[in-house]
Amino acid sequence: MILTVTANPAIDLTYRVDALEVGETHRVAAPASRAGGKGINVARVIAQTGGHAFALTTAGGPTGLELVNDLLAGGVPHEVVPVAAPTRSSVAIVDTGSGLTTIFNETGAALSDAEWDAFRDAVERLAIPATCIVGSGSLPPDAPADFYARLVALATAHGIPSIVDAIGPGLLLAAEAGATVLKPNRRELAESTGESDPIVGAERLLALGAQLVLVSLGEEGMLAVGTSASGAREVLSARLPQPLHGNATGAGDAGVAAVASCLAAGITDPAPILRRATAWSAAAVLAPLAGELDPSYPELESRLVFSS
Repeated sequence: MILTVTANPAIDLTYRVDALEVGETHRVAAPASRAGGKGINVARVIAQTGGHAFALTTAGGPTGLELVNDLLAGGVPHEVVPVAAPTRSSVAIVDTGSGLTTIFNETGAALSDAEWDAFRDAVERLAIPATCIVGSGSLPPDAPADFYARLVALATAHGIPSIVDAIGPGLLLAAEAGATVLKPNRRELAESTGESDPIVGAERLLALGAQLVLVSLGEEGMLAVGTSASGAREVLSARLPQPLHGNATGAGDAGVAAVASCLAAGITDPAPILRRATAWSAAAVLAPLAGELDPSYPELESRLVFSS
């Protein structure tokens, strides 16, 4: 069972417009609404591809009730830690003409000390049967900076792999804790490390203690930076021959789901991990909503251009 941990979930609202014009009024159909947050998206993708995932999250207020009802309706195995603050919302506006998506993410509200204690207790309890722990997404305001590092330490104590998709101090501390895989995108990596070159930024995370770093490069595919059996630095890249157009929301989460499915199955070679992560990310771009893959993901993997 792959445990996904989402401390700051959201109700994802997705609007579609023919052309987004800044400063103009748009008439739109009712948005698609579903439980979201990176870890929940990861759990959905793992389930769609035949894996077993369990989503741990929080929920509060009317939007929290909506989130729980959607998880139940979608058959997503989960546990919810009740919190006082309403669950935040995230709005994605998909411009079908240009293929670009604009996203507005609410920050969310801080958790009380008692709520953090309850959430951490749930993580520790659910880690016992887990085969992999995934920590991903933003954290509520005033969250402990070392929250993801503690997830990594917990996974290590249980002898299971860990994956962290975060930004800033959370990413750096997870690296220092020895995360099995870190998966930032290019912008998150640059903001976290101060390095504009993704290979240099990934190498900094490896130097801190991470075992493997996968970097999403958007239309350019994905990069994997690790250490070979001989101790030499190993850099691999994968991309499709032509970029895809669609909704990129959730593409990174699909990549994390691919990594988790590999690690839970005992696959640790960076090459197959990179192939699956790149293909699943691409398939997510073709899907209408975050947390889904277009069924073409096996065919997309066969078309990848792979280099080292």
